[in-house]
Amino acid sequence: MPDETIAEAAIRWFRDNARVLPWRHPDAGAWAILVSEVMLQQTPVTRVLPAYEAWLARWPTPATLAADEPGEAIRMWGRLGYPRRALRLHECATAIAERHAGVVPDDLDALLALPGVGAYTARAVAAFAYRQRQPVVDTNVRRFVARAATGLADAGHTTKPADLTATAALLPAEPELAAQASAAFMELGAVVCVARAPRCAICPVVDRCAWRAAGRPALEGPSRRPQTYAGTDRQVRGLLLAVLREAVEPVPRVRLDVVWPEPTQRDRALRGLIDDGLVDPLPGDLFTLPSGR
Repeated sequence: MPDETIAEAAIRWFRDNARVLPWRHPDAGAWAILVSEVMLQQTPVTRVLPAYEAWLARWPTPATLAADEPGEAIRMWGRLGYPRRALRLHECATAIAERHAGVVPDDLDALLALPGVGAYTARAVAAFAYRQRQPVVDTNVRRFVARAATGLADAGHTTKPADLTATAALLPAEPELAAQASAAFMELGAVVCVARAPRCAICPVVDRCAWRAAGRPALEGPSRRPQTYAGTDRQVRGLLLAVLREAVEPVPRVRLDVVWPEPTQRDRALRGLIDDGLVDPLPGDLFTLPSGR
């Protein structure tokens, strides 16, 4: 269909090829979509699915999460990684319960004012839950738009105002179609227009892709190196939190000391967890997940 726009071609492809995911169900609701967007940050879909379903089974509304202790959110977060997201999600649920009568707001400014909700998450909720015309730009969308619309191999490692402008320019004027296009751009970037081996042969916008027309020029400048994990403070933090998640009583320091042999790094990781509000120190050199009291 040569007269299609990039958005129209993407939407047509999405309707036939999108992965079936629970947060895409028409009845998912704004809270479920907000939870999914927070969980999906830097975490693959396959790891998110069981955690997402367990989370919503326990806390189907913001009010139910807000009524529970923040430490329980950290416990339920399990091994998804970046556990501060669990704490921020609890703070967000508390704010929704207190400020918005337990209903996730549909106004972009109100969403941005929630704890732990940044520009991407706020626009994702506005678009996918409330079907608004918002440029939803994550790493995958940024790459897809850079290639399809500007002919660049990528748009860089961080979202800039120009990325929002470029994405918004591709969205249909009608809000519902714009929301569909936002979801389609994200899916194409995730499964077709991938970073290392793009599947151009099955891409629905290949005939109008500026990057393809330019001969698929390589990315200019240094590429991002994969983040290491083994031996880092992040690994030590995860090991310490694993002990605390599994404990039903406060944990003495001696039990935490055995998770990592190097005391300086172990103590630094523990101090970082305390500073981030993920661990509460108690008298007697005991430690626990935060109670919020």
